[in-house]
Amino acid sequence: MEIRELERLAQLRRADAVTMIARAKTGHTGGCMSCLDVLVNLFYREMKEGDHFLLSKGHSVEGYWAILADKGYFPKSELKNFSAAGSPLIGHPNNKVNGVEMSTGALGHGLPVGVGMAIGEKRQGTDKRVFVVMGDGEQAEGSVWEAAMAGANYHLDNLFAIIDRNGLQISGSTEDVMALEDFAAKWRAFGWDVQEVDGNSQSELCDYFDQVKDNNKPHCLIMHTIKGKGLPFAENKAEWHHHVPSEEQLFEAYKALNVEGVEWA
Repeated sequence: MEIRELERLAQLRRADAVTMIARAKTGHTGGCMSCLDVLVNLFYREMKEGDHFLLSKGHSVEGYWAILADKGYFPKSELKNFSAAGSPLIGHPNNKVNGVEMSTGALGHGLPVGVGMAIGEKRQGTDKRVFVVMGDGEQAEGSVWEAAMAGANYHLDNLFAIIDRNGLQISGSTEDVMALEDFAAKWRAFGWDVQEVDGNSQSELCDYFDQVKDNNKPHCLIMHTIKGKGLPFAENKAEWHHHVPSEEQLFEAYKALNVEGVEWA
């Protein structure tokens, strides 16, 4: 798929996600927007049949729901029911929804499960890969580093830990809450192949996945992103971790994303 098409798909899915949040009057705007480019790249370009995907930063689910609906896992009209009573489209991934392998919400669980999946695929002799998307605030969870140690120990070169490094979490800067730097060095010390890219650039994401090589190590992709990417009122603002856009801001978002609206709303 061409880079321009991926970029357009990311804008459309951002429009879906911000509409869901505004209509439901709940959601996690900032982190959803920052990681949406890699979700689009994975689901529309990189992942092959049988590959596994886990959204460990489960609070950024709105973009995930929008992509699954667009890919036909359930009708787009269901997005109207996001976070409504009785709807399976809750505020975190729910494995009762077609296309979701693991319910996530409590941070730090995705990578340990991903390690188990990667070991299972290795033992079965398949070429299936496991992609786990995490947040940078999530890196304060000890279970992440236990899984990192295990991934290297078992030489899981079919495992990708993809980290949304937007630098902000619910209570402020990651470096003020629980400093991560030198972040890449930490992952390399645990025995991972580490690369850093602009996580909001489809060009850099495509280049990474096209050039990454199996070298008997699991892969860590650190994506430098902008929290609230694409929404002028939310970019790089920690308070937009859990803010909900007003009706006026929703239409400001549509203008910034160069869309007229969404069909299902």
